Amino acid sequence: MVAGNITEEVTTAVSAELLWKATFAGDESALRKVLAGLIDAVEVKGDGGPGSLFTLKFNPAVGAATVLKSRLAARDSAARVISWDEVVVEGGEVAAEQFKSQVVQVKVEPAGAGGCVAKLTVEYERLDGTPLSPVDQAKLMKGYVGFIKKAEENLVARPGEFA
Repeated sequence: MVAGNITEEVTTAVSAELLWKATFAGDESALRKVLAGLIDAVEVKGDGGPGSLFTLKFNPAVGAATVLKSRLAARDSAARVISWDEVVVEGGEVAAEQFKSQVVQVKVEPAGAGGCVAKLTVEYERLDGTPLSPVDQAKLMKGYVGFIKKAEENLVARPGEFA
């Protein structure tokens, strides 16, 4: 089997502290608000900590993807690093059935005047043992970048709601 690794850095106009608190700190209601317009529902099985299963139901306007399911593998709030494994995207642009595994990690770091950088890493293993094409890698990463950009959009539009 071939394992692939895709990385991308996403610069935002919100502070690392605010992006982390609203999106990754584990508050289910904040997650619903910060991703409003992208997701319609969040379901968590477990206490929200490592081992918990998350299901995000996408808004139909998003496109092909309907559901993202994942297991929270680790959350380090001091370092602002979070990772999920057992990641499955139903109905996405890159068929979920082709993956043996997919792990997503995000590290949020301060950058510049009140902004931050979200460093995304997606590690995957495909069932057929071949790497994703560059086009499919870009499609896969586009979805994860979309989460960060939607959070940024909502945080900039309604900063007091997440303070």
